[in-house]
Amino acid sequence: PSIFEAVAQDSLMAAVKPALQHLVKVLAESNPDRYGFLWHWFDEIYVLLDLLLQQHYLARCSASFSENFYSLKRIPIGDCRQQPLATAGLPKRQHWKSLLLLVLVPYLRGKLEKLVCSLREEDEYSIHPPSSSWKRFYRAFLAAYPFVNMTWEGWFLIQQLCYILGKAQHHSPMLRLAGVRLVRLTAEDIQALEKKLVGTTSSETRSIKTQVQSAVRKALGGIAFCLSTGLSISMFFLQFLDWWYSSENQETIKSLTALPTPPPPVHLDHEASSALLPKLKTVCPLCRKIRVNATALSTSGFVFCYRCAYNYVKTHQRCPITGYATELQHLVKLYSPES
Repeated sequence: PSIFEAVAQDSLMAAVKPALQHLVKVLAESNPDRYGFLWHWFDEIYVLLDLLLQQHYLARCSASFSENFYSLKRIPIGDCRQQPLATAGLPKRQHWKSLLLLVLVPYLRGKLEKLVCSLREEDEYSIHPPSSSWKRFYRAFLAAYPFVNMTWEGWFLIQQLCYILGKAQHHSPMLRLAGVRLVRLTAEDIQALEKKLVGTTSSETRSIKTQVQSAVRKALGGIAFCLSTGLSISMFFLQFLDWWYSSENQETIKSLTALPTPPPPVHLDHEASSALLPKLKTVCPLCRKIRVNATALSTSGFVFCYRCAYNYVKTHQRCPITGYATELQHLVKLYSPES
């Protein structure tokens, strides 16, 4: 696979968690008594759902959800010329390693980042004595964490550079630790996956224990399938939102969503108005002097001196330029930085 496919499938799941977290936050704020526990235990609930999802795809497609989304699969590291089908699954060792690295490592890293944030806030408002051992310990931890995080990110960057240059079979150290590498799905893989999806189980008589296990397995598989289908559909929606709100597309979005130019006033006579309106925009159309206490009429939008507009509207109950019916409550005082 190209580096673009590999990086794209890595970033796919990174977009799912913030979206679900925002949804849970909205629910918790709307009804804390009913949905507050979802926000409090969000990380644990998410890791359980992620575990179920990744287990389903690793067992069914030999790939994680995001890897299968980009038509990739995992195969054990080796020089085997004939690649196993995706439906064959990974060996148990590589399967459990992949599952733990896909689910547990992001969970622990997220918890560590939250711990660092809380410790930094506590460090700013700490009440520990300056010489306490606990104070020295977590200050040392906070000082060392940026370097540890930089080493972690640098490890991934170096691995990706080696993958781009053809010096490595993995774009991520997690794949190397799991003992697998990514390859594209072949036509045989796709046919085998389709056959497995539409295939039905044999109707042989089985024991109650086997039937219960099969029912539980089907229920978990159904939940994972519904979850994966919903995620597949929501991926396109999330990518559309990412494009919609990206800074590079703001000019295009503005042109699509810009309000149309309002039409000129219906009762406005352009020849008469051109005679009434002064050439300088800072001059009042009534007194022909520099405006004092600039005031706009909300019915037409033209600006006058406050005294001129007040006296004219009070006497004629209309705008002096457009003739629109206007009352004193339609006078809007304008405030400029100079005033």
